[in-house]
Amino acid sequence: MNSAADALAGAALLLAVAAAALISALVTWTSRPLLQRYALARPNARSSHRVPTPQGAGIAVIAATLIVASLWGVSANVAIPPALVAATIVIALVGFVDDIVSLPVLVRLVLQAACVGAVVFTAPDTARIVPALPLALERGLIVLAGVWFVNLVNFMDGLDLMTVAEVVPITAALLLLGMLGDLPWPAVLIATALCGAMLGFAPFNRPVAKVFLGDVGSLPIGLLLGWCLLELAWHGQAAAALLLPAYYLADATITLFRRIARREPFWSAHRSHFYQRATDNGFSVSRVSGEVFLLNLVLAGLAILAVRAATVAVTLPALIAGAIAVALLLRRFSRPQAS
Repeated sequence: MNSAADALAGAALLLAVAAAALISALVTWTSRPLLQRYALARPNARSSHRVPTPQGAGIAVIAATLIVASLWGVSANVAIPPALVAATIVIALVGFVDDIVSLPVLVRLVLQAACVGAVVFTAPDTARIVPALPLALERGLIVLAGVWFVNLVNFMDGLDLMTVAEVVPITAALLLLGMLGDLPWPAVLIATALCGAMLGFAPFNRPVAKVFLGDVGSLPIGLLLGWCLLELAWHGQAAAALLLPAYYLADATITLFRRIARREPFWSAHRSHFYQRATDNGFSVSRVSGEVFLLNLVLAGLAILAVRAATVAVTLPALIAGAIAVALLLRRFSRPQAS
């Protein structure tokens, strides 16, 4: 693109971020009294909050994301996969029902797998990460990974601003990679709109949060974010797709395996994630989310560096540096703070 086209594209991205933020903030603000009445999250053994707080503001985030991305896609003649839009709406509805009346675990997993599978198996056959694998096997593994990603985003959404601290740096990095031509435009549109929607939600979720995303938000955010990262991997940037969500992946996955190893009922509510242990160890909520945000900025920088360098000599050290940075923060979170 020439400089004029770059400037126009940059202006369009900023406009999309602002529009999504405004819609998200307005819908969150207007829906809060209704959520206060019908979708109140009461403190339990897993909770980090101490007073009943309305949940379900994810409705605003997802609505803003889909509206802005779809309208922008139509005006720019960029096709967002219909299966992705439909699956996002369905998985949001599943989350909404679960926020009001808890669904059985198996029912949730089956519906989530159906949504993820609809997105993955309707993708072109040319979209590959490991071409040496049979296509059906690769797609099956991606569906499993996708269901896990959707759930881990839900599991990690247990602290004020935590999901904002995770999603905003990732989507901002994806936006930048799209501007540089390293990510397909449908994914750029979704990432840009989601970034703006999360920024619009952030003022309502800062400590002490006035409202939570709820499953109606965290589950479809996991689907949309996972799809954007999958598009990045399909575009030949698997290392960057792993680096960007590395903190959430590490915290949730390590915690899961530790609970399985201890023969704990890993499907039940708990407070053993590293970010939860951090608050028990003397970290303030603001400090935990702030340190996660800073780590994600580092991971975003490493991911962009790996993509732009496009050499093993840079990508491998970037992966190692990212793993070390994540490990250091997990270690800090797991140790009591000195008084």
